[in-house]
Amino acid sequence: MDLSTTGTTAGATRIDGRTLAAAGTTVVLWASAFVAIRSAGAHFGPGSLALGRLVVGAAALLGLLAYRREGIPPRSAWPGTIASGVLWFGFYMVALNWAERQVDAGTAAMLIGVGPVLIALLGGLLLGEGFPAKLLAGMAVSLTGAAVVGLSMSGGGGSSVLGILVCLLAAAAYAAGVVGQKPALRTASPLQVTTFGCLIGAVTCLPFAPELVSDLVAAPVSATLNMVYLGLFPTALAFTTWAYALSRTTAGRMGATTYSVPALVVLMAWALLGEVPGLLTLAGGAFCLAGVAVSRRV
Repeated sequence: MDLSTTGTTAGATRIDGRTLAAAGTTVVLWASAFVAIRSAGAHFGPGSLALGRLVVGAAALLGLLAYRREGIPPRSAWPGTIASGVLWFGFYMVALNWAERQVDAGTAAMLIGVGPVLIALLGGLLLGEGFPAKLLAGMAVSLTGAAVVGLSMSGGGGSSVLGILVCLLAAAAYAAGVVGQKPALRTASPLQVTTFGCLIGAVTCLPFAPELVSDLVAAPVSATLNMVYLGLFPTALAFTTWAYALSRTTAGRMGATTYSVPALVVLMAWALLGEVPGLLTLAGGAFCLAGVAVSRRV
């Protein structure tokens, strides 16, 4: 897999074997992240977990970048890299960690799954791609699903509803980060964009450094290892394979590859944490994902 692929393939719309393998790696590792966050979140605060994860990821990526001698991205790639670093690596990770203290891993994944709809919406607003009827219909279906999930969780108290709202906020940050990242990949390599996006995310989370130190002292080894896992695999590896695949196809097609993440998360959470969302929550999540499918039909 050539991680130095740049804008020469950015306009490609096909998904070849290597691109599909990269996307598949991303999907599996991102699914595992929801479970690891749920487990580590019992011992780390949302901000400290995000900072620890990003520091580990940035260290691994900087080492790989130095080994490959790719250097820093060109000036034209910095606006998109900074946007993805602040919004996706920084804000999104803190918000997701916070949300998973309120809702189970499967519910969080289903709500984050509306991200591709938001990516299409931002494309219409910022890139002049318009608002086709299928996009508006998909948004309506997804919002109905989010409302059903909210109804199903309302019996769990205000904290559960807050978790749902924070999940949707995280999905918006994820969508904005993808929209920002795509132009950066026209002139910078996936490894460059991922490395400096992760580093910028870590800098964004530096205010949580004192909390991270205290959490590391008190946390069991298993929780710390979960944080290291999050940094090395769902962050350093999976974000790089995502950027590689995104550089070779469109944001919309890449968004579609994440459809299977919630199902994988539900299975992993059931097997490893003993968590199973209620039937009404699963029905609402199905509506969320159906809305994404409707919005992306061509």
